[in-house]
Amino acid sequence: MTRSQNNGLIRDEMSDRIIDVAEEIAIENGTEDLTVRKILRSLGITNRVFYNRFHNIGEVLERVYEKTVLKARNCIMARSDAKKDFFENVYDLVSEIISMSYESRKQMSGFVFETDSIETENRLWWTGEIKKMVEYAMENGYIKKVDSDVLSHSIWCFCRGYNADVIAQNIPKEEAVANFRYSFSFMIEGLKK
Repeated sequence: MTRSQNNGLIRDEMSDRIIDVAEEIAIENGTEDLTVRKILRSLGITNRVFYNRFHNIGEVLERVYEKTVLKARNCIMARSDAKKDFFENVYDLVSEIISMSYESRKQMSGFVFETDSIETENRLWWTGEIKKMVEYAMENGYIKKVDSDVLSHSIWCFCRGYNADVIAQNIPKEEAVANFRYSFSFMIEGLKK
C-alpha cells in the first residue's frame, strides 16, 4: 500500500478494485447511475475504505476514463502487419479502435465524450499518433502532400463524432464498425496519390 505523494490518498489493489467495479457499474447502467454507495455495496467496503483512496465519485470516473483511453491507445501501439498493404493496416487499426471502445463508450458516452473534449492531453496524444501515420504515408508516397496537423485533427474529430453518433442511435457494434470502415475508405481514397 502506498500513499500518493500529492494528496495523501492510498493507491493499492483496493484502489484498482474500486475502479474496476465502477467501470462495470457504469458500463452496465451508465455513469449517471454510478454512486459511491453502489461501489461500497458491490465490494462490501466502508466509506472510510473508499475515501482513503478517492475524494469523490468524479475522481473514480476520471480513472475509469483514463483506463478506457489506455486500452484504445494500446490498440494503436500494437497494430501493424508488415504483410498487409499500408491502407489495409489503417482500416484494420481504426476499425479495431472503434470496436474496442464501442461497449465502454456506449454506457459512459456522455462522460467519455465530454471528457475527451476537455482533456487536451488525450486529444494531443491521438492527433500526434495520427500525424505520425499521416507523415509516414506522405514520406513513403502512399498519400499526396497534406497539412498533417489539420488532417490529423480532422480524422480525430471524424472518429469521435462517428462513434458518438452510432452509440446515440444504438446501432449494433458490428454494423457500426462495418459502416465506419466503408465510410472511412472514401476519406482514405481521397488522400491516395
